[in-house]
Amino acid sequence: MTEQLAVAVLGANGRMGAEAVKAVEAAADLKLVAALGRKDSLDTLVDAGALIVVDLTVPESTEANVRFAVEHGMHAVVGTTGWDADRLARLEELLAGQEIGVLIAPNFALGSVLASAFAAKASRYFESVEIIELHHPDKVDAPSGTAVRTAQLIAAEREAAGVPASPDATTSERPGARGCEVDGVRVHSVRLRGLVAHQEVLLGGPGEQLTFRHDSFDRASFMPGVLLGIRNVAANPGLTVGLDGYLDLGL
Repeated sequence: MTEQLAVAVLGANGRMGAEAVKAVEAAADLKLVAALGRKDSLDTLVDAGALIVVDLTVPESTEANVRFAVEHGMHAVVGTTGWDADRLARLEELLAGQEIGVLIAPNFALGSVLASAFAAKASRYFESVEIIELHHPDKVDAPSGTAVRTAQLIAAEREAAGVPASPDATTSERPGARGCEVDGVRVHSVRLRGLVAHQEVLLGGPGEQLTFRHDSFDRASFMPGVLLGIRNVAANPGLTVGLDGYLDLGL
């Protein structure tokens, strides 16, 4: 029998964390050695012999959690938002010269990751592009990490292809009417009871529109991506941002 990977889940009492605990427990090749809540000591990870830490906590604590894991020789799979450029730079510096892998994934739903990658590739062929992300009203950040990541991928693709900014003749607007701007891409956030996690990328050209839409109706949709991250993080030393870094998309 193949040796099981020792996995710990941080944020185990949250909605995503609870799903991750169930997914790890159900996987034959994984062993849940710790499930920590907000007030539990990180020293438990060491005592439990965790090899891989899944961080599904809150932006205020995620950087310290990942730093603790790396400093104690543990790989980390992170779904918590709040990783801006400064935080990522500090993490890369910490990981330099080590064989520790860290995956920071704005979204673990494989369909969402694929939709963002495909939309980014297609965006070089269209004059206009905008993003609409729709989530439940308990979500604390806007725009979503997925939308920010998608906008960054799109912006990079269009810049590489020499595509100019989307045309926009707006000269008068109420604050927020045109959403926010992420690397030159307009992003609109909707918060509505009954939603879970949804995103549309709208691409427009003369006489046509192409839409990439992904819908997560249940947090179980994120678990195949979480498991994929757990199983691959040790084989990818250093920092990887986006689950697409672990996928062979052939793009």
